[in-house]
Amino acid sequence: MGQNPDANTEPNPRHVAIIMDGNGRWAQKQGLPRNEGHRAGVRNVETIVDACHKLNVPFLTLYAFSAENWNRPKLEVEALMRLLEQFLKKQRSNLLENGIRLRVLGRLEEMPSRVRKQLEKTLEETAQFSDWNLSLALNYGSRTEVVDAAKSYALACLREEIDPETIDWETFARHLYTADLPDPDLVIRTSGEQRISNFLLLQSAYAEYLFPEKCWPEFGLEDLAAAIQSYRQRERRYGKTGEQVQNERLTTQR
Repeated sequence: MGQNPDANTEPNPRHVAIIMDGNGRWAQKQGLPRNEGHRAGVRNVETIVDACHKLNVPFLTLYAFSAENWNRPKLEVEALMRLLEQFLKKQRSNLLENGIRLRVLGRLEEMPSRVRKQLEKTLEETAQFSDWNLSLALNYGSRTEVVDAAKSYALACLREEIDPETIDWETFARHLYTADLPDPDLVIRTSGEQRISNFLLLQSAYAEYLFPEKCWPEFGLEDLAAAIQSYRQRERRYGKTGEQVQNERLTTQR
């Protein structure tokens, strides 16, 4: 009897994380200023959020603004903050209507006050939802996250809330920005660049990575569906051998 062609396919990823790269290059190819690329990139967020609904992916995390992005030209940073504020104002009703919870990963307190106000309002209004989740990594860096988590853990030890002798990954992970999120199953970086850029370094330890050539503004539903199909053809081992994984899958199917 031939092998089942679906024997090696994984289920859909529960959590997809995307490094939204290539806005500026997309704009340059269109003969447009960089800010128009960022504008197009913001519009595409709504497309991909809707795509996750259609493809049954309950957790989506988007790398929107890194802790290092403050080093970009001042006018570009100001334009990005305006776009973020406009996005939040426009999308709040969509998030509420579709039951999508917004989360923020990063140092929210360092964001401009007008943006922080919009974020806090949307976070509060969507906090009751659980089925669909959109996380924005803003003023985020994985190394910064680890520093903040270590500080939080140390303070908990000083308050005698935690016994430092019992530390393990699960205990420490509760102090990360992603404490109540599942680890990403699939990480995508658009534009063809093959770098991780300080994004979810600990959480993506066993994630599958894809680096599609398309820039973020042109990465649509069909591209996400293709990425998920590629993911489903991979074999996730978590340190085990392929034979062990196959045997466990066969045992589960019986």
